[in-house]
Amino acid sequence: MDETPALRKSSRMKLSLIVLLATCVLSRAQEWIPFDPPADDFAETALDLRSLNEKFAGENGPIAARHGKFIHSASGNPVRFWAVNGPPSSVKDPAELRRVARSLAKRGVNLVRIHGAVFKQDGEVDPEKVQHVIDVVEAMKTEGIYTLASIYFPLWFRPKADLDWLAGYDGNKHPFAALMFNQEFQARYRKWWDALLTTPGARSGKKLVDEPALMCAEIQNEDSFFFWTFNEQNIPEPQLAMLERQFTEWVVAKHGSISAALAKWNSSKVKRDTSERLGFRPLWNIANERTARDKDTAEFLLELQTRFYTEASAYLRKLGFKGLITASNWATASPEVLGPLEKLSYTVGDFIDRHGYFSCFHKGDNAEWSIRDGHVYAERSALRFDPVEAGKPKLFVHPVMDPHYNDKPSMISETTFTRPNRFRVEAPLYYAAYGALQDSDAIVHFAFDGAGWQVKPNFWMQPWTLMSPAMMGQFPAAALIYRQGLVKAGDLVAKVALSRKDLLDLKGTPLPQDAAFDELRLKDVPETAQGRVGDRLDPLLHYVGRSEVWFTNENKVELHLPSRSINHQRKQVRSTTGELLLDYGNGTLTINAPAVQGAVGNLRSLGELQLGEIELESDLDLGSIVVVSLDGKPLKDSSRFLVQVMSEEQNSGWQTTPAEKQTLRITSIGRDPWSLKPISGTLRFKNINAKVTALDPNGKPLTDLGLTSEIKLQPGTLYYLVTTQRS
Repeated sequence: MDETPALRKSSRMKLSLIVLLATCVLSRAQEWIPFDPPADDFAETALDLRSLNEKFAGENGPIAARHGKFIHSASGNPVRFWAVNGPPSSVKDPAELRRVARSLAKRGVNLVRIHGAVFKQDGEVDPEKVQHVIDVVEAMKTEGIYTLASIYFPLWFRPKADLDWLAGYDGNKHPFAALMFNQEFQARYRKWWDALLTTPGARSGKKLVDEPALMCAEIQNEDSFFFWTFNEQNIPEPQLAMLERQFTEWVVAKHGSISAALAKWNSSKVKRDTSERLGFRPLWNIANERTARDKDTAEFLLELQTRFYTEASAYLRKLGFKGLITASNWATASPEVLGPLEKLSYTVGDFIDRHGYFSCFHKGDNAEWSIRDGHVYAERSALRFDPVEAGKPKLFVHPVMDPHYNDKPSMISETTFTRPNRFRVEAPLYYAAYGALQDSDAIVHFAFDGAGWQVKPNFWMQPWTLMSPAMMGQFPAAALIYRQGLVKAGDLVAKVALSRKDLLDLKGTPLPQDAAFDELRLKDVPETAQGRVGDRLDPLLHYVGRSEVWFTNENKVELHLPSRSINHQRKQVRSTTGELLLDYGNGTLTINAPAVQGAVGNLRSLGELQLGEIELESDLDLGSIVVVSLDGKPLKDSSRFLVQVMSEEQNSGWQTTPAEKQTLRITSIGRDPWSLKPISGTLRFKNINAKVTALDPNGKPLTDLGLTSEIKLQPGTLYYLVTTQRS
């Protein structure tokens, strides 16, 4: 049938609309620049930070802990660790492991946390996995990279029904908490460490127990009596009954009998109480109601958890291990009340470890460990203290906030900004600058799950991938800032003394770690020179300087916040050093230190930013521009420095549509390669003419920009080598 004029007009309009939409899609696709570097041949480049590491890990003796710092035991020199969780589990070949080590050392990494089981599902040692850990330690050692061994996590183990040393399991449950009270399980666990530390390497013949490159042994990962996983649903009847008998024996020793304890507690029986055995109240009740029974329960759990860490440490020492030992790294059901008890149990180790992620609102099937088409998420800026859910008040919590406990070094052995989130570009400089300000001792990024620059496309992707331009691509400058202390450690602004008696009385801490504190509650924080133990301290103090917590026999809070260092009205926080300015209203961090200057965040809002030796401007609403000395000298005296820039990253073909409540729905997770939003801006040097060379992602010369005092930033260039000629 012939078309009518109206139908022909309608068809032409539809065709025009399709062409217009296709043109818009193509135009948008062309706005993003593919990031697909060639394989690195590791030729000498200005970007190579291998020289920051020792000739081999352990060259200056085992790593020790002294006066709140990690040190090389032979020289006494302090060391900070800019680190990753890795290498990828898929990399087994020793030669390839050495290549991975070379790549990490080039980008400033000096520690890996190898995180994986060395046992089979029947609880027997797995010799192949033991050998793999040995291979990793030996490969990393050659590039001056130390290793931390993390070999037990309850989620790696589903005990089967025929394990007589773990009765009650059926192959479907993880053994949360059981390792801390089941002595037969502990005996099996010790065999894993025995095998790992005393098995001669297949290639070297050396044992890890004698290897100074093995920096640390981690007793257990992410388990605690004080976390939500400790409940009667997670622990099978035979195991729970075992723990209840131990609790009952403890209570009877303290009060004389079960009936006397119940009378002392003024408590009726709980569901699992019998005439011969006492059960446990839920952690929520313990942390919030804090009855006499709850206080005794918390004391028992603290003693048992601490005893486990003490005895496990003693066993490792008995084997001859001379490296550092850390207890665990987990959060609790109540940062304010139970959090300090958790940290107190860790003080039997050589340093205090923790985990923390900056995560977004992200929902969908298996969203806790994957990114898939159909998932819904919301973007989130750390520099603005965005809440997890859009529209809520600002949320003042971040994993970089790092009090030191009992003058022990501090590590965060898992941290990252999870994706999808366009604001991941904030992460490396944020960690480096504030880690240095708070004198943190190790920042371990999660996770180095692939040695190449891939988005890891499948029908799903991991939310932690570290090998991306916005993350690993910003490691060079970030590693220099953090490891060399180019941002100075701040003054001590808060010193909190907590008595064990009051902690066991469940009175909590005024400086809880990982406790969310929103904008509405912030107005109730007292602005006094001397705080009181009952007052919650302003969490923004972590962006001003250092903080310490001491477990003592008294309660005392000392605040030393300079006036106007925290300005809630202007939404700004300035460090005691004057080198860092956080504007959480606009979402910017400005760094103005002698050897490093620049900014990250909403660069457009800064206009023409004047810093000590540079001025910069950019119309990017999200990016970073930083200039860092390569010879350790102040920029005004430096002969070589690195300019590192970054915009947003994205998977090629990534597509979303608006969803409800200011969220986005993923319609395509995309594919390789990574792509970058074009970089734009201008960087000017004061009082110098400089030879400027644009570098490729591997650090090789790309374009000679000649002698200039101004760089017009190129859309796809991340690095520039600047060789100065003073006027």
